[in-house]
Amino acid sequence: MSRFSRSRILPVLALALSSLPFGAAQSNWWLGQYNHVGKVAFQPDPNYKAFRNVLDYGCDPTGNQDSTQCINDAIQDPGNRCGGGDATRGRYCESSTITPALVYIPPGTYKVSGPLVMWYATQMVGDAVDPPTIKVAANYQNGIGLAVFDADIYIPDAAGNTWYANQNNFFRQLRNFVIDMTEAPLFVTGIHWQVAQATHLNNIRINMRAKSETNNQQRGVHAENGSGGFMSDIFTDGGNIGLSLGSQQFTSRNIQVSNANTGILMGFDWVWLFMNLHITGCNVGFDMTTGGFANQAVGSVVILDSSISAAQGILTPYAPGYSSPQSAGSLVLENVDFTGTPQAIAAAGGTAARTILPGNQKVALFAQGNAWTTAAQSLDGQSFNGTTCSFGNDTDSRYTAQEVTIQRTLAPIERPASLVDANGNWYTRSKPQYEDVPLSGFSSALASGLVGDGNNDDTAAMQSFLDACSANNQICFFDKGAYIVTDTIRVPSNIRIVGELYSIIMGTGSNFQDENNPRPIWRIGNPGDSGTVEISDLMWETRGPTPGAVVVEWNVRASSQGSVGMWDAHFRIGATAGTDLQQDRCIKAPDTPIVDGDAKTQQCTAAFLLLHITPKSNGYFENVWGWVSDHELDLDTRDQVDIFNGRGFLIEGDGPNWLYGTSAEHNTLYNYQWSNTRNTFAGVIQTETAYYQGNPNSLVPFTPQVERWDDPTFEDCEQDNCARTWGARFVNASDIYIYGSGLYNFFENYNTPICLGTETCQERMVSIEGDCSNIYLWAFNTKGSEYMVSYEGNDLLSWSVNRANFCAGAVLFELAGSDGEDMAM
Repeated sequence: MSRFSRSRILPVLALALSSLPFGAAQSNWWLGQYNHVGKVAFQPDPNYKAFRNVLDYGCDPTGNQDSTQCINDAIQDPGNRCGGGDATRGRYCESSTITPALVYIPPGTYKVSGPLVMWYATQMVGDAVDPPTIKVAANYQNGIGLAVFDADIYIPDAAGNTWYANQNNFFRQLRNFVIDMTEAPLFVTGIHWQVAQATHLNNIRINMRAKSETNNQQRGVHAENGSGGFMSDIFTDGGNIGLSLGSQQFTSRNIQVSNANTGILMGFDWVWLFMNLHITGCNVGFDMTTGGFANQAVGSVVILDSSISAAQGILTPYAPGYSSPQSAGSLVLENVDFTGTPQAIAAAGGTAARTILPGNQKVALFAQGNAWTTAAQSLDGQSFNGTTCSFGNDTDSRYTAQEVTIQRTLAPIERPASLVDANGNWYTRSKPQYEDVPLSGFSSALASGLVGDGNNDDTAAMQSFLDACSANNQICFFDKGAYIVTDTIRVPSNIRIVGELYSIIMGTGSNFQDENNPRPIWRIGNPGDSGTVEISDLMWETRGPTPGAVVVEWNVRASSQGSVGMWDAHFRIGATAGTDLQQDRCIKAPDTPIVDGDAKTQQCTAAFLLLHITPKSNGYFENVWGWVSDHELDLDTRDQVDIFNGRGFLIEGDGPNWLYGTSAEHNTLYNYQWSNTRNTFAGVIQTETAYYQGNPNSLVPFTPQVERWDDPTFEDCEQDNCARTWGARFVNASDIYIYGSGLYNFFENYNTPICLGTETCQERMVSIEGDCSNIYLWAFNTKGSEYMVSYEGNDLLSWSVNRANFCAGAVLFELAGSDGEDMAM
């Protein structure tokens, strides 16, 4: 069901309509009514505006006058934001955290005749109650951009270079818009979304011209590359292509494409998840044929709880045992309804192509690619290329794995009841925007006595503010700013919190220094608490060394399904203004040996742990990025940096937990760890090993603590490239369902050529230890690792037999039930 609504009516503040320009409609959404007074901390200009309303720049919400320039003026103000470039000088500004902007567009219709250029760290936010319409004029011309909303501009005559490196194009949102292209020229694209992490495309409807029009080249969304990312609640109608997509990894949820020539065109990926994808009335539903049979550009695709009704369903060039690269083109379908589609999956080659999977059926589970299962579990022996592979312990068959190349339906996997909704689908929940809450239901941090200037200590005032919000059933609004915390903040177990432009919670000081006695910066609830906690649009950071800081300790358990969660809430550690962990102190030094206790480790050690989901808690986490910075974002040269952060995301307890579009990068011991836990659904997890590792390895500067924290010790290591960040580690874990993973290592002490070509940057990427069962890694991808999995210290899944388009890829690795029965194969 569409989340769009123009009919909900909220209380309106007393403001005469006649006082608004062009007879604009008054917003009934709290964000449009709010008096925005937040400031960007560490920004030297005291008059810099974090929030901008396009009506203040002369825009016409009636659609009669052209609003292109005034919207761009609102975005660019004051004229020195981060962006731009030319063929001679290249990029003018790679990144900046002190020039963000939230550009609000009230209800109405806004005519545009050229691109709306989204400079770095821009959030374009339409009214959530009454989304504005961007009416694309018949005289529209692209000019410098590629689309109506453009997130990365190509520099003319610059050999394909863009304003921002696509894999570093962070901190963006585009939400709550109708884009009307029904009178636009036939070449127009709605959104150019070439982005990286901490970005969200949300609640967008794109109406295009009829697909049958001659020479119709309209596209709803175009993303040619990037390193995302998350999009949700996107609806397109008409056009040539609904969404034309490419990125290293991405998660998409609730995408509806109707009446296009091609619904989804995959240009390239390493892994992409589509959850709740619904395609109707298209000539081709889903096209994976880019690169053809001999050079497949698509690494892996997962489609869950979806439907495709099209003249042709899914087109793929994959042929088991014969495709190139051998493991590219992996595909997982689970609970996908092809009613109305004659061929669910067909080989590339037009309407007469070979049928791989007949249509007009509901597919419980289908997979194509290299599938691996641990030995002592049954294999049916089916092999299309005449071979199977086996890796592992030569003397103990329990710790081996066997591969079979498949392209067929499989027995469905039973989904735990706690992880699904009333219809048996994996549970999902969109980011709350509080369309039904009046302005009087919000409380301002700044109006409640906090300062948020990145200098004054806000600890006591923040505690009082959160307590009061909870007691009075108010939504806590953290106005844009940086709020200093010097002791643990106890966040109540019934509270709703919203930030503005990623308001910063910054932990620092003597209370967070002891790694042997770590303390949380934010403690959300107490062990055993249940309630409702909703957090969105926040950013956690640390200042200076804080080796004893657990940035967020999550103790609360949902009182009802999905009642506790985080959306668009991120961790950003080091390399930004105000952190005292920038390149002037922590610049990389690959030629200088780094040892525990030296000046580098003392001044550049950040937190103990980013996020701890404790044993009695659970939660829903969507679009959450845990980034330990690998490069500077604010100082001039944007150099790479050494920041030492102990651990990424630690998940304990019985769940249920949902992770959609999450990533954890550059931690020291591990990025994700599931420990003594069960019942997790994860939709694409993404990690990178710390770039500096090799100088030192993962045992410096943090000392593993096994008894309390189940840390890895790397005691079994024999190779020099063994003690590296675990991408994902499972210790006594069961019922873990991961649909899409991209776990990467690109460097050995910042050196790519020395290891990437031979895939020897580290020995193994995933560890399975202890009493584990029912672990399913679908669309499982690694890079730079000799072996994809270590099972009780035994190396499994060599990259060399799982080569995909760039990564090593397997459509499935499963460690099934402890009873020895294979559930899927």
